[in-house]
Amino acid sequence: MTHSIRTEQLSKHFGDNLAVNCLDLEIEPGTFFCFLGPNGAGKTTTIKMLTGLLHPSSGRALLGGFDISRQPVEAKRLLGYVPDHPFLYDKLTGNEFMRFVAGLYRMSDSDFRMRCGSLLDMFELAGVADQLIEDYSHGMRQKLSFASCFLHDPRIVIVDEPWVGLDPKNIRFVKNFLRQKCRETGLTVFMSTHTLGIAEEIADLIGIINHGLLKAVGTVSDIKKLHHHPGSLEDVFLEITRETEEIPIQPGVAISAQAGGARS
Repeated sequence: MTHSIRTEQLSKHFGDNLAVNCLDLEIEPGTFFCFLGPNGAGKTTTIKMLTGLLHPSSGRALLGGFDISRQPVEAKRLLGYVPDHPFLYDKLTGNEFMRFVAGLYRMSDSDFRMRCGSLLDMFELAGVADQLIEDYSHGMRQKLSFASCFLHDPRIVIVDEPWVGLDPKNIRFVKNFLRQKCRETGLTVFMSTHTLGIAEEIADLIGIINHGLLKAVGTVSDIKKLHHHPGSLEDVFLEITRETEEIPIQPGVAISAQAGGARS
């Protein structure tokens, strides 16, 4: 079976700084994967390589079996991306931005009309769809970014810190929406987040990265077992990433990096 996301010794240097060091991951379709790590651990650099915004210094990243560097068009057809600070064109309306995105994916007019309205309704933007984006709140911009991400019905969605600017109601909606998509359509979600409580609640698989090294991968239950004493995901995360002493966990081999399908 083709993995939704696979990285092979994926690495990125910035001068003498090794931001991501030989990352190996295999994530199967239908998996909700949460990527955790402190600031500067390598999460966003990994995401930028997965989405084709950065070329790896070595190794490779495959989406649906397509190498994002060598087969970018094929890989990006499968991909939806929501960055932490989405860039939206302020002088477009919400509807105009959605049509712009549809053009990037060469969607037919009939497909666009069929999907655009329902997504704007779903994300509670239909009432402001003809307003300029410059008048949108940060939360409305974030929701428009999500709506446009799903316009072309991606098989893989990569999300970087999606909760910024969303109120509790919309956080719950986005969590439930993404989980439902994983269960019902086989969508694969790769999410970077600092919100450990949400990761513990929704993730099928968690990866923890620190100083560019993958320190542990597994289910929430498996990750918790890495702690010296029974504790929360936060306890384990802080133990794995603490700087005061070396933690006896080998990079990337604490638990198999291969993801199973979504939880029932």
